[in-house]
Amino acid sequence: MDKFRGWENYEQRLSEHWLSIVKPSDTVVIAGDISWAMKLTDTLTDFAFLHRLPGKKLLMKGNHDYWWSTKKKMDDWLVMNDLNDMSILFNNAFAYGPYAVCGTRGWSYDCPENERNVLLREVGRLEASIQSGIDMGLEPLVFLHYPPVYGDYVCEEIMEVLRRCEIKKCWYGHLHGAARNKAFIGSFDGIEMRLISADYLQFIPKLILPDISEDAQ
Repeated sequence: MDKFRGWENYEQRLSEHWLSIVKPSDTVVIAGDISWAMKLTDTLTDFAFLHRLPGKKLLMKGNHDYWWSTKKKMDDWLVMNDLNDMSILFNNAFAYGPYAVCGTRGWSYDCPENERNVLLREVGRLEASIQSGIDMGLEPLVFLHYPPVYGDYVCEEIMEVLRRCEIKKCWYGHLHGAARNKAFIGSFDGIEMRLISADYLQFIPKLILPDISEDAQ
């Protein structure tokens, strides 16, 4: 990523900020674009970098994560390599205090219009993830890779799920460089939306829920 403007020395910057902020008891959501690897078996260097950092990591799929496989294969890969501080967020949810961390890749303005079947699968995955959180009796917090709102674009299919499930907070990534200028940050249909791309945050992990006690993390 160093070839992109604003990403100079990003690994060291991210590592230093992470170590200064994140405690072993914390949970960190990584909202996609985790590794340039094309195969799951080639991700070990990138996963080892994350493994050296404190906290439990929840991994989501981004549009560049071509290594992404079935959840069982990814779960088995993590176990086989003793990456016990990482879990895959995919058609499921994770409890965090009174909340459920939910999410999926989603759909965005720059996706091909002729791949509606892929969009509908993402809608189904979002619904499954949120329902998993609801079934635990917890309030769902939604993370997406793609922004559901970008400039004048609104992904109505994704937004319909968020509205119907009465989601209050949604975080998303994907936008880098000049694309960040059209990011929607604020309340949309009563849903608070925030951009959490690494370069937008200047590689400083963002505290999502500062009001949750350490015992609940």
